[in-house]
Amino acid sequence: MAEATVNEMGQATCFHCFEPVPRGLELTVRIDGAAQPMCCYGCQSVAQTIVDQGLTHFYKYRDTSTATPALIPDELQQIQAQLKQYDDPDIQREFVKSTEHTQMATLAIEGMTCAACAWLIEKQLYHIQGVLKVVVNSTTERVQVEWDQRHTQLSQILSAIYAVGYKALPFQQADLEASYERKRKGYIRRLGVAGIASMQTMMVAFGLYYEDIDETTKLYFWWVSLLFTAPVIVYSCQPFFANAIRALKARTLNMDVPVALAMAIMFIASFYATVTDTGEVYYECVTMFAFFLLSGRFLELQARHKALANAANLMKLIPAIAEREAPDGSWSQVMVKYLETGDRIRVRPGDTIPVDGTLETAQAWCDEAMLTGESRPVAKQQGDTVYAGAINQEQAITIQVAATRQDTLLSGIIALQDSAMEQKPKFVRIADVVGRYFIGAMLIVSLLTYTGWLFVDPDRAFWVTLAVLVATCPCALSLAAPTAMSGAVSRLNRTGILLKQAVLVERVPHMKTLCVDKTGTLTKGKFALIQQWYLRSELDETWVMQMAAALEASSEHPLARPFIQAAAPLSGVTTENVPGSGIEGVHGASRYRLGNQSFVEGLSGPLTAPSPSANVFLGDAHGLIAAWQVDDEVREGARDAIQWAQYSGMNVVMLTGDSHARAHALAQALGIDRVFAELKPDDKLHHLEQLRTEGPVLMIGDGINDGPVLAAADGSITFASGSDLAQSSSDVVFLTGDFSALKRLQQTSLKTKAIIRQNFAWALGYNLTILPLAITGFVGPLLAMLGMSISSLIVVSNSLRLMKRAK
Repeated sequence: MAEATVNEMGQATCFHCFEPVPRGLELTVRIDGAAQPMCCYGCQSVAQTIVDQGLTHFYKYRDTSTATPALIPDELQQIQAQLKQYDDPDIQREFVKSTEHTQMATLAIEGMTCAACAWLIEKQLYHIQGVLKVVVNSTTERVQVEWDQRHTQLSQILSAIYAVGYKALPFQQADLEASYERKRKGYIRRLGVAGIASMQTMMVAFGLYYEDIDETTKLYFWWVSLLFTAPVIVYSCQPFFANAIRALKARTLNMDVPVALAMAIMFIASFYATVTDTGEVYYECVTMFAFFLLSGRFLELQARHKALANAANLMKLIPAIAEREAPDGSWSQVMVKYLETGDRIRVRPGDTIPVDGTLETAQAWCDEAMLTGESRPVAKQQGDTVYAGAINQEQAITIQVAATRQDTLLSGIIALQDSAMEQKPKFVRIADVVGRYFIGAMLIVSLLTYTGWLFVDPDRAFWVTLAVLVATCPCALSLAAPTAMSGAVSRLNRTGILLKQAVLVERVPHMKTLCVDKTGTLTKGKFALIQQWYLRSELDETWVMQMAAALEASSEHPLARPFIQAAAPLSGVTTENVPGSGIEGVHGASRYRLGNQSFVEGLSGPLTAPSPSANVFLGDAHGLIAAWQVDDEVREGARDAIQWAQYSGMNVVMLTGDSHARAHALAQALGIDRVFAELKPDDKLHHLEQLRTEGPVLMIGDGINDGPVLAAADGSITFASGSDLAQSSSDVVFLTGDFSALKRLQQTSLKTKAIIRQNFAWALGYNLTILPLAITGFVGPLLAMLGMSISSLIVVSNSLRLMKRAK
């Protein structure tokens, strides 16, 4: 093998391309036991690929007399040059999330079909220095990769994927539809060729079934069948052969290996019989096999697209142009992708909000149905956050941009969906392992079958073995779990449930205890007017509310906000704040007080509260005017969700930092028996650990103080209104404020597990039933092919039931 050299300047040269190695750059690849220097990440990637594929003899026999970089294949060299553009920071802003030193991006992969492909890509990328995390999902055909930008670049990662036979580009939602349409048309073309050919070969095969046909006519029919079958092998079957070759190069097995092997054997044997005019031909099996396999792959493609299209449809709703305020106060149109944090934009009624931002207008109504599944418009007040993808309902509003591009809630929803699909619950991991070993076992069984039939009936040995190979192809087994998980994640997302950890799908049905925080979880975390009583019939109720709003206008107490939101303040009212008691004000010649009962009684005299629940009173010198119950509003669906959890067999426990009195009052109203109040974060953690001795614990919380207990629980849930710490510590985020999402989550989990079990039962049951029939020669290649294809279609169709909207 050629040794690394130095040039005439005394500078080390690259072992791969002989170019000078930049001073200070220490990149090496271990080739035949020696660490050889590399001049760039591209050479390092190509050289490492050569080593990984066992092709180091390339370096032994290459011509080293011309020290030029021509040793890199021209095509790969051109690709690397094109991929360099993705290292541009301006371009990366569209699809790369960056921190101080690390970057993360999602890549779209073409040519990936199963878990073996995912394993190969993951193995390849982990060879690159600086790559920190790789998560490959064969279902969505995406790779989520995180790398240290100080050691590697995105172009090197893309080149490494190209080097093992896959095409990779940064994934952007806007390109999803175009990619799907391209694949769909490709499948239709291949299906068309296979379908037309199968009809012709079946017609010819039907003619050959008659025994009185002469040899010349038979041979003519064989050549006609060969003419129709050749395009199927060369064009329609190309994806199967390409995927099988990739797997074999990587020294692994995927489900295309037995498929490609069966079709190649059938075609070669039939071609040999045609040329020599001896034996049997099975051209109709080749064409029908290809047609049914492509039909299954086409339906699988549509199922994947349907599962992923919801987020893509959201992205298509985001406008490309926004109205931005210039420094001189004028408004001009600008591309949304050029908006920056701090910009002020205007959104007209009926338009979609293009970015996340802070509402500067006094009030707005936003339709967030596409984001959260909430069908009713949501009221927003000045200072509230509005989200990209929501539709402005009533009036033009002004927004200060808070997040753009990859940082919006919408991008977060898409990222969480991808992350959930990329993770593999236990039953999915088991399916991947079983699938790989199953393929190897079936290849061994096929070999043993052939050997056995050589002693029984040598003339039938080949075709019986072929039937075994076709019948036991584990296509259905490989699809059983991934298609169901894709459907489950999509189903949850459509109802406002973001699944961050897919493993929770298998955990939720086994939870024994449900722990819930109080403020911000069982309640909305903000005060509202729960009930109201008007006690002066001569005073207009609107005027009473305006007077209350005028008195509270100068107060910063949390109880003041519901009054200020309920009505416009009455003008001409002067106020004085009495801390701990309430507000006293003067309007005209009259004096009013708003606050607790004893404070108002100081002006009005002894009062009789209209209800024990009333806690805010308004009165004047003539007595009580009105009373309200102002309290933290209970979250929608909380009562029903708690009752349902108890009915399902879970113990419901409240863990809260609030006072004992308020905690027990709410617990009694919701039917919660066990309450632990006035807890600090470490107290909550202590109680959680005790409860875990009774079984797995599911925790629901929203505050910063809930972060530790959410992270420690067996499963954790928070709301979109929760703190950043709570959201980062949780496995699931409920985008809607409706507590009933808990019921939908468990129902979907149970249905997903049931469908996966059904898929596995069918796939394994079919293979175990068909195998002895094929081995004993009762099932021929054509019937085996039909059974295998129908089995795959049944699994995909069963998984599609999860795409139905949860009730």
